[in-house]
Parts: sequence; C-alpha cells; structure tokens
Amino acid sequence: MSSFWSAWIIVLTLAFLVFIIWLLRWNMTNYTGIKEGELMDHEFDGIVEINNPLPRWWMILFWVTIVWGFIYLALFPGLGNFKGLLGWSSSNQEVRSLEESRAATEAHREAGLIVQYDREVQAAEEEFGPIFAALSERPIPELAKDEDAVEIGQRLFLQNCAQCHGSNAMGGKGFPNLTDDDWLYGGSPEAIKTSLIQGRQGQMPAFDGQFNDQQITELATYVLSLSGRKVDPELASAGKQNFAVCAACHGMDGKGNQQLGAPNLTDNTWLYGGSQAAIEETLHNGRNGVMPAWIDILGEDKIHVISAYVYGLSND
Repeated sequence: MSSFWSAWIIVLTLAFLVFIIWLLRWNMTNYTGIKEGELMDHEFDGIVEINNPLPRWWMILFWVTIVWGFIYLALFPGLGNFKGLLGWSSSNQEVRSLEESRAATEAHREAGLIVQYDREVQAAEEEFGPIFAALSERPIPELAKDEDAVEIGQRLFLQNCAQCHGSNAMGGKGFPNLTDDDWLYGGSPEAIKTSLIQGRQGQMPAFDGQFNDQQITELATYVLSLSGRKVDPELASAGKQNFAVCAACHGMDGKGNQQLGAPNLTDNTWLYGGSQAAIEETLHNGRNGVMPAWIDILGEDKIHVISAYVYGLSND
C-alpha cells in the first residue's frame, strides 16, 4: 500500500474514533435544563416525557469498546501500513499449496514476523500430518470400510468438494453424481485418486457449424433412442447416419470411453440433462466441464482419504 493511502486510512480511522468520542460526550451532557428523572416541558396525547438518559452501564460499554478499538489498532496490523506493536503481519489470502505455505512460514519466521495463518497451518500439519500419513499407507478399499477414516474423508469432502457435488455427493447439472456406479473416468480406487490429483478437463465439441438445426434434432433423437427412450423412428434413423462423428469418442455402440471421459449414452444417466432440448443444447454448444486438480492444495495424503470416502459412496 502506498504511503498516501496508508496515511488516508490512518487519518480517517482515527478521525472517526474521535468523532465517536465527541458524539458520546455530547449525548451524555444534559442540555435540557431539567434534572434527570423530572418531567419534561412537553406532552402528547396526555403523555409527558421524562428526562431519562441511557443507563450508565450502557454508556460504560460504549467507552469500553472505544478504548478496546484504540488498543487493537495499536497492537495488531490493519491501520494502513502500520504493523502493530506485536509485530504481526497480515496473512496472504491467496490459495497456496502445502509447500508454498511451508516456505512462506519459514520466510516469515526468518524475517521475524508472526503470521497467524501460517502458524496455524503449521500447527495443524504437525498435529494431523502423521495421522494422514498413516492413513495413506492403507489401501483405499480398506479405508472405505473404516468408520473413523470415512468420517475424516467426509469432513474433507464437505470442506472441499461439496460446493460442486453437493453435501450428499449426488451432484447437479454439470456436476457428476458420486453415489452411483456411472463414472466418466472410471470408479476404481486408482481412477478416483487420479481424478483428484490431476483434475479433469471435459471437451465435448460444439456441432453448431457442422450440422444444421434439423440434423442436430435428428442426432439428439438417435442419442435418446440409445437409452431405450421412445422416439420418432424416422428421426432416429436419420440421426444414426451422422452418429459416426460422435462414435469417435462415445463408440459406435454409444457406451462411452472412460479414457477420454466420454459418457455412456445408453444408461439414461445425463450430466447436463436428458431431455430432447438439453441434448440438442449440448450438441449445439458443446460442453467443457472442469474438475480442478487438488494435489497442490490438499496434498496426496488427504486426497487418499477423500478417495476412500468417494469410493465407498458407490461401493457400500
């Protein structure tokens, strides 16, 4: 922060605190000329106001908060570039990997700075790191049957994965359901762990420029027929002629390819919706789903535990 903005923040903050003190003193002064507890010189509808100020204990609380405000600003950072008398430093709020957090903690220690976030990360790692390391030595199918490990995995899932897949892991439009046996990239322990470590990038191309609206309607109709849906046979037959373009990823039988993340089109499970309109939208515009990589955020030990939890959801 530049010196100008630092000074600007300091002046405004202190000026506001001074204003609050003045306002509080002004409200504590009796300007009515009537003693406390006596009737005022005006009434309304037979009701006469009494000169009754705020309770003294309430006013004392106001003073306490003001004093605490000055103490806090003096001890901790936050008042412009002032670092505070305790020498603390604001933590870097960007998402950092475990290695970056360790490096930042060490750098701050060498610089003589106390960074609360880094200190807490280090303390948590020292306390729980050995536990996760021990869990990571056990096979995922075995962990999936361990109630304590599953509980740990569930908490990690709720903290990091539920934003997309839901707290019940049943997903939503564009986010896979993790509780069934339908997997884009495979549901084996190794495949699940690889998805978490490396992330996934879905690439369903748009066919808007390759096929006209009628051809896309025909193609969507044929795709629907693959999952046993009742469709117009003439439209489906016409769409089958163009399905060869789709077969490059989904296969001629439409059963997909987990190596490519191409979904099975015959099981009536749809990531973006299985209606005629939803499938036509997918064919028109394509899809580009992104599963982020978690290795730099969680580390492999925690990913191992989450993988066990996810594996157990569809292998009870």
